[in-house]
Amino acid sequence: MSKTKVIHPDRDPAFATGAYSDGVIAGGFLFVSGQAAVDFKTSQFLLGTIEDETHRTLQNIKTIVESAGATLEDVVKCTVHLADIAEFDRYNTVYAHYFPGIKPARTTVQSVLAEGLKVEIDCIVKLPA
Repeated sequence: MSKTKVIHPDRDPAFATGAYSDGVIAGGFLFVSGQAAVDFKTSQFLLGTIEDETHRTLQNIKTIVESAGATLEDVVKCTVHLADIAEFDRYNTVYAHYFPGIKPARTTVQSVLAEGLKVEIDCIVKLPA
């Protein structure tokens, strides 16, 4: 099976975030690695409220998905890690605005996140034929 790497188009080439790709296309799907509230142009994490971080995280995902030729409507599954599950309702309000139609399948768990982050989201996208 052939694979293609997808990189956030605003990524600073010197911004090293780990041994993974922003996304990988394989078998008609895009697999987006866990994204967070980061400014890819400045290589800085943008910590804030759960609403701020959820918005920035989903904007990053949207940019990666669109750079692969899809839209958020093509997202079929998300996995969400929240630093504090008590913030679920506030995060969920922002999340819902990004998926107004058929919502993707989703798993949400509480996790210890690096860099003081409040949210991390990865997703699977069915690419248009």
